Amino acid sequence: MESLYRQRKHSYRTGFKLLLFLGMLSVLIIYYARYSSSMTRWESFPSHVPGTYHAETHVVTKAPPTTHVVTEATVRPFQYHLAYAPNYRYIMDDTTACETETPFLVLMVPVAPAEVAARDAIRKTWGSENPVHGAMVKTIFVLGLPGGANAEQQQDKVRQENLQHHDLIQSDFMDTYLNLTIKTMVIMDWLATRCPKAEYAMKIDSDMFLNIGNLVSMLQTPGVPKRNYLTGMLMWNRPVLRNRDSKWYVPKEMYPADTYPTYTLGMGYVFSNDLPAKYVEISKEIKPFNIEDAYIGMCMKKLGLSPTSPPNAWQWKSYTTNTYNRCEYSKIITYILDSPQQLLNYWTDLKKPGPPC
Repeated sequence: MESLYRQRKHSYRTGFKLLLFLGMLSVLIIYYARYSSSMTRWESFPSHVPGTYHAETHVVTKAPPTTHVVTEATVRPFQYHLAYAPNYRYIMDDTTACETETPFLVLMVPVAPAEVAARDAIRKTWGSENPVHGAMVKTIFVLGLPGGANAEQQQDKVRQENLQHHDLIQSDFMDTYLNLTIKTMVIMDWLATRCPKAEYAMKIDSDMFLNIGNLVSMLQTPGVPKRNYLTGMLMWNRPVLRNRDSKWYVPKEMYPADTYPTYTLGMGYVFSNDLPAKYVEISKEIKPFNIEDAYIGMCMKKLGLSPTSPPNAWQWKSYTTNTYNRCEYSKIITYILDSPQQLLNYWTDLKKPGPPC
């Protein structure tokens, strides 16, 4: 009887341990599944070239070197999170925009590698204006790496383009829509480390009409702050979209609040150039999500700061509902356009002789 009792006792203990192990395993599986789903929007495209991001180890395993990216094969640990800018390296950065002179304003244009027409249109229009009202303005294009079957050919074209213009900055993350937060933080890192003495900077999209004269006039207005200043088209109490079919979907695991802090619309916003270093530093504490302009709003909130309404908010336009009007375009600062050709047409007309109104 005693031997049978011991056998049963041992069986009960073994069964209990097995159940306990299976329970713990189930919890771990559920946790990992939830965590993985929160990262899906970032990992559906590789963020780094051309390697794999392992969420559980926070390590990027880089593939052997290729002819169009970096020159060394390394396994480099990620610091903090995917959008922390110092995780990435510049593979093209030979512009002298801030080396010999100190710009009043630096225009940072995030643009995809293949969008040559957009860059050329900007070079012929608002990107060519310098000086503006006596102030030095520099325009820089910021790229990630091309993807797809013709990536190497595209990279060769980018390299040749930069040899001609010397106005491209390229970093070793994949240039995709979901990596716009990474791209924006790389812009901030470049400003903080390569051009810290500029007074102001602007992140402006490549499909924008920019009346650069009106912008510089605004920044030269007495009383416009030179520190902790962020302005543009302000967004208040914007809801976080939870619809998985939306381009702007953000899961709760990535951003739990129902509304974003006040932020400036990503089409174009201006900031005093003391802020980029602060953004990069405070981003260590802010979990990344894929809405880049709202992420900058989160950085401002974490810094204890708020965006400021521009002196004349009506000058900051998004999409136009009317046909082109020369008088109107002479007064505004921004408009979103449909094509590079539209930018060239409107700019040519605006700059022709004679009063616009």
